[in-house]
Amino acid sequence: MSRQRFILIGILFFHSVNTYMDRACIASAVDHIKRDLSISGELMGLVLGIFAVGYALFQVPSGWIADRLGPRKALTIVVSIWSVFTALTGAARNAIQMLVLRFLFGVGEAGAFPGATQAFFRWLPVKDRGIAHGINFSGSRLGAAFSLFLMPWLIVQIGWRWTFAVNGLIGIIWATVWLIWFRDNPKDNPKVNKAELEYIESGRVSDFTATVKASFAEVFTSLNMSLAMVQYFASNVTFFISLTWLPSYLKNQWPDDPRAVYFSATPLIFAACANWVAGTMVTQLFKRGYHVSSRRVTAIVGFALGVIGLLLATRTDNLYWFVFCFSLATFGVDMTLSPSWAFCNDIGGAHSGAVSGSMNMVGNIGAALSAIMFPLFLNERTGSANSFFVFAAGINFVAIVAWCFMNPNRVSEKKLSPASIQNRFIAMLTSLVLLTFGAVGYKIYTSVKKKPAPADQMSQIGPNDVGDPNRIEGGEVK
Repeated sequence: MSRQRFILIGILFFHSVNTYMDRACIASAVDHIKRDLSISGELMGLVLGIFAVGYALFQVPSGWIADRLGPRKALTIVVSIWSVFTALTGAARNAIQMLVLRFLFGVGEAGAFPGATQAFFRWLPVKDRGIAHGINFSGSRLGAAFSLFLMPWLIVQIGWRWTFAVNGLIGIIWATVWLIWFRDNPKDNPKVNKAELEYIESGRVSDFTATVKASFAEVFTSLNMSLAMVQYFASNVTFFISLTWLPSYLKNQWPDDPRAVYFSATPLIFAACANWVAGTMVTQLFKRGYHVSSRRVTAIVGFALGVIGLLLATRTDNLYWFVFCFSLATFGVDMTLSPSWAFCNDIGGAHSGAVSGSMNMVGNIGAALSAIMFPLFLNERTGSANSFFVFAAGINFVAIVAWCFMNPNRVSEKKLSPASIQNRFIAMLTSLVLLTFGAVGYKIYTSVKKKPAPADQMSQIGPNDVGDPNRIEGGEVK
């Protein structure tokens, strides 16, 4: 049997790495951009936040495009678009140009993960999708951790403008390789032999057939979809702190330890490992016949570790123990990614791109609210974020309850008319769009209106310090 599906997983792993390297590029270049383009800190917050608007709002349309055009054309288009706008960011001459470019960059990158999900649906048997999603998302975590150190160094070597150009070029190279090698149907790839093709096609149909044949509107408004959105919202509330406030929080809570800020990369490493562990769990449980439990058990274990890690983090004043506890929480919530995206394949079928995009849209709302709420939970006297960690633990517990009722075999006993489905679809999509505008818009508003933090809570951070919350807060979305 040939092994071309493994090459697919590897290519999409580097695709995931590339998405987060492109996002981290601007986070590392904030101070240089502000100086060269004469942009105020408040306006820079808007530049960072505008990415989230384009990214969140175009999740569902990008997923729909991947379903309609196929992942070959869709990913070639979206990767090329965001790579071009990444490179053009280095050519921006004023704040208006920067705002437009970053918005369009977010629009382009919105199709990254829904497109990959559709590719996995077409090329992988159901039993192999868990490990595939785990490997894919581990790339984003490793890319984020790697970029904390690579991007500042690269900016010093060639300047921030050429750093954007290099990142854009990497994306164009990836899109070219993808266009040449990938085919929407594995039988059209000459390197896929008969044995592998039979393995793929015989394994693509599972016992998850209840909702796969339903329309996207039916799936989108189903109980399964609503619960998937709730639990993905919860995982993003916890994980997103790793990409936003954690560096500055470590720096300010342990100011006597100059190494504190660098431990912010630790949860990202834990998260990468979690995706491999969870992907393996999903795959092995499925192969042993525990089809529904392969998703449910893995996710519940992950959220349980998230709850435990967050609560333990509130019980210590030791830097190293805190980093371990928060890393355990991050490990836990990232264990839920593989079962979550595999679940989207299960209930979405041919609509996997749009279904996963819908879930990811709500996850981005959770990410935006996480960045907004974290400073509001800080204790004014001690600067501790224990209240936020308890809140996040509670949200993760709600996610555990949600997974208890998520079942890809569920069939709706209530027969709805096409008009009723359409009305529910419009109402739900409108609510999500308004919620996205509200969450991301308020995040941008708080960035623009942000006042200087008191010296005893938020110390001034140098231009090459990865711990500046203003440099990362608005620019990183999963």
